[in-house]
Amino acid sequence: MTLHNTLATHRKAAGLTQAQLAERVNVSRKTINTVENAVFIPSTLLALKLSQALEQPVEVLFSLEAPS
Repeated sequence: MTLHNTLATHRKAAGLTQAQLAERVNVSRKTINTVENAVFIPSTLLALKLSQALEQPVEVLFSLEAPS
């Protein structure tokens, strides 16, 4: 199983840059970039903060995908 995310899609729909979202959740822009590109798996706390900042359920931002 791999973690899939729609963070970039929802961030852009909210009209936010990576830097603006990073500021809202108190992390670096690079952290947002690495989460969006599936290089870094966010902690539960960060996932919840992102969910709150984007006003989306965490399950919408992050989901498990079976290997193809």
